[in-house]
Amino acid sequence: MVMRYPFLLLLALLAACDREQAAAPASPGAPEIAAVIEAQVAPLPDTDWALHGNDYREQRFSPLAQINRDNVQELGLAWSFDMYTQRGVEATPLVVDGVMYVTGSWSMVYALDARNGELKWFFDPQVDRSFLAKGCCDAVNRGVAYTDGKVIVATYDGRLVALSAADGAVLWEVQTTDREQSYTITGAPRIAGDKVVIGNGGAELGVRGYVSAYDLASGAMVWRFYTVPGNPEDGFENAAMERAAKTWTGEWWQWGGGGTVWDAIVYNPELDLLYIGVGNGSPWNARLRSPGGGDNLYLASIVALRPDTGEYVWHYQTTPGETWDYTATQHIMLAELEIDGKPRKVLMQAPKNGFFYVLDRQSGELISAEQYGQVNWASHVDMATGRPVETPNARVFDGKNVSLPSNAGAHNWPPMAYNPDAGLVYIPVMVFPVAFLEPTEEKDSKPGQGYWNVGFDRMAGSPPKIPNLGEILDTQFLGQLVAWDPVKQEARWKGPVGRPVLGGVLSTAGGLVFSVARADQLAAFDAYTGEE
Repeated sequence: MVMRYPFLLLLALLAACDREQAAAPASPGAPEIAAVIEAQVAPLPDTDWALHGNDYREQRFSPLAQINRDNVQELGLAWSFDMYTQRGVEATPLVVDGVMYVTGSWSMVYALDARNGELKWFFDPQVDRSFLAKGCCDAVNRGVAYTDGKVIVATYDGRLVALSAADGAVLWEVQTTDREQSYTITGAPRIAGDKVVIGNGGAELGVRGYVSAYDLASGAMVWRFYTVPGNPEDGFENAAMERAAKTWTGEWWQWGGGGTVWDAIVYNPELDLLYIGVGNGSPWNARLRSPGGGDNLYLASIVALRPDTGEYVWHYQTTPGETWDYTATQHIMLAELEIDGKPRKVLMQAPKNGFFYVLDRQSGELISAEQYGQVNWASHVDMATGRPVETPNARVFDGKNVSLPSNAGAHNWPPMAYNPDAGLVYIPVMVFPVAFLEPTEEKDSKPGQGYWNVGFDRMAGSPPKIPNLGEILDTQFLGQLVAWDPVKQEARWKGPVGRPVLGGVLSTAGGLVFSVARADQLAAFDAYTGEE
């Protein structure tokens, strides 16, 4: 089924229609952290969508079945709301006690009546528009965090702001980044016990990535974890950075290093672990930032931290020596799967590099990995070592050798969804080949900050400078929804091929999957068969 409506707030409307069980938010004044964690695990009535992925597992699954395969044809537009912008909208709305909290471009926050779309209050953080030059990919925002009467938003210019859920009044505000460097924030904060956690972006512009935790009550910073090492002469912040430095060569810190945590952050209250997805290197070209090779930890890695202290626990690197902008910042979700006849508590991710990973979420052990998209940089993942087996021409950047996926990835920021009834993960997959070319201009082969420098001879993502080839590759920017069996590591069904799915996915107990079909359409699929 396809509905032709402007996709302004249709994802928000879906959240309003399908708001359901969510982990209870923490009370910042709670005397015992154990009580806070217990509250976050406890379910709420089927009235809220209070966390980014609905509950702490971030499965984006609604247990509501009122809208199902038999009556979805009757679904129509309930209301729409003008978000005062022509820029991108990437937010996941939260719904708490009948109020929808959603962000638009420039980190603006809207509190709407979920029943009719009427505006209750509006917050504009007044981001300096010149900050757009410091970012890579538009002044978007992926949503707020909610807890105990607070709505918390991270702004494009690096601030973390706590608002009153009742009226939008500012409760506290803190700057999380150096405004003189090219840091921006587009991701949604996450609540972890009595703290709120946020990362940042800017790896294309010469920054060093990190994630920070702030006290929910006061906004004071509690800890900060850097994802890549700095200058060894300045000393290392912790043992994890000292170990990571051994996987880099040259003067990588002159380039910034990258490794920004611009999206995926997931808190597991049962294990009291925080999982972060780490991004690409700065610059992309590993030959420039680390000329002697090396894995360049913790680029393109899933890292587990202690949420109380930021202490490193374990990591798994999806793309050692990352050089294609193959970030591991894509949506991370938690689930319980039966694998080889045994129940396993797992972490799942479909990062840019085209492989779907299933990890043990306590130990970080790799359980399985298979290609979910079109991939030619690696043939498979060696289960004995956990490392990808690269193809002979994977790192040939002559402007003719085509890389799959491209820097856009086989899966980018649009979140996937998991249906535990069907046992399927629904991934918005992209196909976009690209041909990289080693730098031919001096500025592209020197460290720099404050301008787009990825270590190749052209702006990121543009067609290669070869007659005809660029036009051919540009026409191959395609996408489709793929229903993936995470146990068998194979596709169950695939949706129609079209333009890339640039919006999130929602699965329901009604046997449905909702996704963006085209630029201006919303589609409903049978969760089991893929029938549209």
